[in-house]
Amino acid sequence: MTAVVVAPPSPNLALNQLVDQRRAAGESLVHMAFGEARLPVLPQLAERLAQGATRSSYGPVAGAAGVRGAAAGYFARRRLSTAADSIVLAPGSKPLLMALQLVTPGDVLLPRPAWNTYAPQAAYAGKRAYGVPIPAQCGGVPEPAALRETIRTARAAGGDPRMLILTLPDNPTGTLAPPALIRELCALARAEDLLIVSDEIYRDIVHDLRATPFLSPAEVAPERTVVTSGLSKTLGLGGWRIGVARFPESDSGSRLRDAVISAASELWSTLAGPMQHVAEYAFAEPPEIVERIRASARLHGAVARAVHRIAVDVGAVCRPPTGGFYVYPDFEPLRDRLTGRGVTDSASLAGRLLDDSGLVVLAGHLLGDTPHALRFKVATSLLYGNEHQQEEALRTDSPTRLPHIAGELSRIAEGFSRLVA
Repeated sequence: MTAVVVAPPSPNLALNQLVDQRRAAGESLVHMAFGEARLPVLPQLAERLAQGATRSSYGPVAGAAGVRGAAAGYFARRRLSTAADSIVLAPGSKPLLMALQLVTPGDVLLPRPAWNTYAPQAAYAGKRAYGVPIPAQCGGVPEPAALRETIRTARAAGGDPRMLILTLPDNPTGTLAPPALIRELCALARAEDLLIVSDEIYRDIVHDLRATPFLSPAEVAPERTVVTSGLSKTLGLGGWRIGVARFPESDSGSRLRDAVISAASELWSTLAGPMQHVAEYAFAEPPEIVERIRASARLHGAVARAVHRIAVDVGAVCRPPTGGFYVYPDFEPLRDRLTGRGVTDSASLAGRLLDDSGLVVLAGHLLGDTPHALRFKVATSLLYGNEHQQEEALRTDSPTRLPHIAGELSRIAEGFSRLVA
């Protein structure tokens, strides 16, 4: 019998289900292990969904002309002049990333740590994934010299790295790579003939106004960069599954787009018609969409920075978050104290937080980080309360002072303090 690829379920989804089960059983947990933007649906989005309900036919695999044109306009407003024919829509960006893995030859280069889906997708596509360290100054992308050495070592051992995946801003560290570093990585990609996949699903959630300017690899190396994005993070539409990819406007880019469309025709057929109706409206960015994204970024930033301060106050090292809604604390300075409590790696660290304080986090080793390290990811977007409380948090300039968010932050502070006491 042919061997099959056996991998555990996605750890963030598995933890999300575990939290639901334990809460249903009466436990009080602070859930920070799932990267969902818990935001209420903007009423105009719900109206568009209802209006599109009669769009029940399949339509073009890449998406209808209207929605592709709207997505092209979205990218053009971000300094990426784009033709509608370079756009492919899908039920979420995750299928697009998987399709790219399936149709692109060779192995994959990933930041370490990285979003927990990239490496399993590579395994399902029969590829090897090579992790490259992301020092604090690199804003979540591989350090160029380390990337070059990883490529050399991989090829010497018979590997064939051809794809580099970047996340801008980064998941899990919540940081953004500086433009100079993006230019250096693009030059390296040209020299080594790498395809760049730039996952920019958090691009519109750069919330630190002092943060470095956003530079997409598609601006520097347009002939070899695919950009993926979607509406799950900026507009809280994760369950609606709306993703988009922008392909290079070159001969090789057209071939890659056509290969992904062919794969899509066998995997998901097309993005559901009602969701295309929503996406056409959202990517056109009318004023109410722009304002909702601005308010969301303000909320995400305020709460992420509050959690960052809590981690630093107890003695952890933590990169200041500038984009997205993640914080990635490192408790290495407290290792001696933690060892006495049986905490020696990321798994036991996450386990202790859950058992002692009801804090649910995603352990670093599940993101490809060194298992021995004392790091974990906190998704701060799950701290905003119920739908009414989320609306309240979006409207205020000081969301961390709201009682329901302040209460969650207090529990996190107490849990971190108990951990290192």
